[in-house]
Amino acid sequence: MAHLTKPAQYNIEDSNIALLGSDLEKRVREHAGDKEAAWEEAGTTIGLQIWRIEQFHVIEWPKDRHGTFYDGDSYIILQTYKESPDARSFSYHLHFWLGQNTTQDEAGTAAYKSVELDDHLHGTPVQYREVQNYETAQFLSYFPQFTCLRGGVATGFHHITEPPPLDIRKLYRVNSSRSISGRSTLVVREVPAEASSLVEGDVYVLDKGTEIVQFNTKNSAGKERFKAAEFVRALSDERKGKSEVIVYDEGGHGASLFLNEFDAETLLPAPILNQFEGPQMSLFQLSDKTGTPTFTRVTAISHASLLSEDAFLLDDSQDLVQPAIYLWLGRNASLNERRLSLQYAQRYLYQRRQEVNVTQVAIPIIKQEEGRETQSFIQVLAK
Repeated sequence: MAHLTKPAQYNIEDSNIALLGSDLEKRVREHAGDKEAAWEEAGTTIGLQIWRIEQFHVIEWPKDRHGTFYDGDSYIILQTYKESPDARSFSYHLHFWLGQNTTQDEAGTAAYKSVELDDHLHGTPVQYREVQNYETAQFLSYFPQFTCLRGGVATGFHHITEPPPLDIRKLYRVNSSRSISGRSTLVVREVPAEASSLVEGDVYVLDKGTEIVQFNTKNSAGKERFKAAEFVRALSDERKGKSEVIVYDEGGHGASLFLNEFDAETLLPAPILNQFEGPQMSLFQLSDKTGTPTFTRVTAISHASLLSEDAFLLDDSQDLVQPAIYLWLGRNASLNERRLSLQYAQRYLYQRRQEVNVTQVAIPIIKQEEGRETQSFIQVLAK
């Protein structure tokens, strides 16, 4: 009897994605053929389109599941819009999202297929690499509620429309995202139901099936408590009143009952943000003329330093609010710089981590072309 080999998990902390010319690219092409059918309707109308990667294939994610992602999966997300009501053409934000437990094949296929979709749309999208727990405000703004659950296609997950059973035990961390144009997103992340998941400053929901317990930590914001209550009501409504709802406040009556569920006496302290004492922002000219990407530091960080013949990397990874690596491609940049710039940026992050061990390799990478700069990139340059 043949034994199935478990797919290798993608480790964002110590792995890179090799795309063009790699064995992965060959396998993707073998499975998908010369033309990707999923792209036939991509970007043809205003709105949001999402696809999940399943066994090298690009599968449309149902609209009623938009906003729900699984940590074992990789997805491609396309937002089609017009810059102004009278604009003659569409504009695009193109993201690929990697769950922390996705496989190497899924992560690589999502990255490669995003390049393919970018080519299909003539290189006009602003492109983003998104990693679970480090999503951009732009990405989260698409969803009134963003929910990240445990599981995925490689673990045999298939969505079931029936309400969940009443003998479950799941823990969720609930908060709200940064706002874009006054709009915020309810963010719900399923975390391991154990003491190590309980951190100061967050709101938690323990779903025990017959009981749904909301736990408000002392330093949690009132807005987050309100959003958590909305999530709890949704869970309760789904079960048509079969679940009792209980709310505890840290330090208040009954709080110890919640902590005892995890054999914990107190919450863990909030994580300390890494501080880097070097330059807060750096600009590099990116070149692959030698066959290997090189990064040459540019002294003057301004829009005037960006040349149409070249590609540039702006490192704003030390920003405490919205850290990111920005790629800017001049209109006359080389074809390889255009198609491989995200891969080059990942290589840069790994190099930086060796030099400065606090650099976070999972932060967003945002690629834009000359004349299609994001507002966040323009604001960072103007710091």
